[in-house]
Amino acid sequence: MGNDNSNNNQESANINTKDFMIGTLMGAIAGAVTALLLAPKSGREFRGDINEGAVQLKGRAGEWRDTALDKGSEWKDTAYTKGSELKERAYLKGSDLKTKAVDSSSRLSQKTQEKTQELSKNLQDKWNDRNSNNNDSVDEAVEEAAEEAAAEVEKSETK
Repeated sequence: MGNDNSNNNQESANINTKDFMIGTLMGAIAGAVTALLLAPKSGREFRGDINEGAVQLKGRAGEWRDTALDKGSEWKDTAYTKGSELKERAYLKGSDLKTKAVDSSSRLSQKTQEKTQELSKNLQDKWNDRNSNNNDSVDEAVEEAAEEAAAEVEKSETK
């Protein structure tokens, strides 16, 4: 008995859907016929209006294209100007940094040369002073001078 009720409900739903679809199709056909019969313009006039609208749209598209080209040209010029300015600033900054690096390198080289000469003189003096002493003293003097040289180089590098 439960099966009979569900079959009846399905058939009823199918019929309702079928009736709805037929009604919708008939209404669409009736609306289209009514629109054609009551249209204020003929097909030729309607096509003419569509062509006129297309020509107007084409004109507006041309205006938009011209506006886009103008704006693009302005943006390109602005970007070129800004890029040139940035390039010039980078070149000047690079030149300044290069000059500073060369100056620092030159000063460091000069200080290193002076310290080397000073340490060589100190080593020579110590060598002459300890020449009379045994070889162990010479080794100690050399090690001491090397340590002083290393300390001086470290000081120069940290500055």
